[in-house]
Amino acid sequence: MGLMFTREQTQNGEVVANCMFCGIVQGQLPSTIVWEDDRIVAFRDINPQAPTHILIIPKQHIDSLDAATPNDLHVLGHLLISAQRIARDERLDSGHRLILNTGKDARQTVSHLHLHLLGGRRLEWPPG
Repeated sequence: MGLMFTREQTQNGEVVANCMFCGIVQGQLPSTIVWEDDRIVAFRDINPQAPTHILIIPKQHIDSLDAATPNDLHVLGHLLISAQRIARDERLDSGHRLILNTGKDARQTVSHLHLHLLGGRRLEWPPG
C-alpha cells in the first residue's frame, strides 16, 4: 500500500510499518469506529459481508493467532468479551458469528489479528 507509520515492527504493543490496522489504531487512516477502549478498536468493515460486519482488533500488533503467546491471553480474552458487548450494542439478539482467519489459506488479508463480527441476517453453513 505504500503507507508508513510511526514505528518499526514489535510484538510489545508498538505499531508496525505498513500495517493498515495499526494505521487505524493510530488514527492515521479513516474508519467508522463503533467501540474503543485501552486495548481494542472495533470498526465497520469497508466491504461488509452481512448487514452488520465489524472488525475487532487489538491495539497491540499481533500478526495472527499463530503469533499469539500466553502473554497475550488478556488481549485475546478481551477481544471476545468486547465482541459480546458490541453484538449487544448492535442489537444482534437473534444471533451473530465471530470469525478469526489465520494465514493465507484461511484468507487472512491483513497481518494483524482481528475478529469479524457478522450479523443482521441468517448466516448460512458451511461458511467456506
